[in-house]
Amino acid sequence: MAPLTYPDQHPPERDNPVTPAPRSAHADHKAARHTNQDNIPVRSFRGLIEHLATLARNTIAFGDRTFDKITTPTPTQQRAFDLLGAPIPLTLT
Repeated sequence: MAPLTYPDQHPPERDNPVTPAPRSAHADHKAARHTNQDNIPVRSFRGLIEHLATLARNTIAFGDRTFDKITTPTPTQQRAFDLLGAPIPLTLT
């Protein structure tokens, strides 16, 4: 989930492990713009989980018929499932 959160994905090499770790330009860009290279908002891990929780499955009743419908995922939600290599599930088991 690193592309959707703030951690540095490309930390620079450092000679001394005791000195503070320098940040990469990529991490500085994510922190300053609050977006990743795909212009998708980045969040804290907790914020990402809270955002994923807004994806909902609704059961719609129309007369005597019912069907399930998933809300349209945001680009962040779609990217999270893409990173996991999993489709967004229509049903819960």
